[in-house]
Amino acid sequence: MAIHHRNRIHISIGDVVIDLEGSTIQVDEEFDLLKGDDSWSHLIEKLRDARELAVEAAVRAVKDVGLPERGSAFLALVKKSALQRKPDQVLGAIHYLREVEGKSDCPPRVIEDLFEDAGLEKPGNLSLYLNRLREKEYLCIPDGVEDKNRYAILTPEGRAHLDKRSLE
Repeated sequence: MAIHHRNRIHISIGDVVIDLEGSTIQVDEEFDLLKGDDSWSHLIEKLRDARELAVEAAVRAVKDVGLPERGSAFLALVKKSALQRKPDQVLGAIHYLREVEGKSDCPPRVIEDLFEDAGLEKPGNLSLYLNRLREKEYLCIPDGVEDKNRYAILTPEGRAHLDKRSLE
């Protein structure tokens, strides 16, 4: 007796609903066709807009109540963007510190404090995470800075990676 597995992808963003169901091959083919369509680009843009609104709301919350609430704002970003792996959380922390708090540099101590404020386990070897994120070209270091890690900024690839995590 053959067992037939059904696969399903269901995405609902605003008024756009995508519901694919069938065998693995069918769902993969339909999903590939969908990704080649302009509506997929529109959907991804809606997700980016939603994430930007969440970041803007976090900025307002931080400004309204001050930095003691930074931990809950960062934790909300981690949860909404589904940043479960520690490297993704480190990338999210740098994004948060630069974009929400407007910091021009993010020394390791500040990143670790942000994790602590959010009630998250601190990254054990932060330099290792930062170096691996740089190797993947998710972070870059501007030319002419002495303490390279504290000035890391997200690359377009790093932002796309965070966007992708939000979709998973």
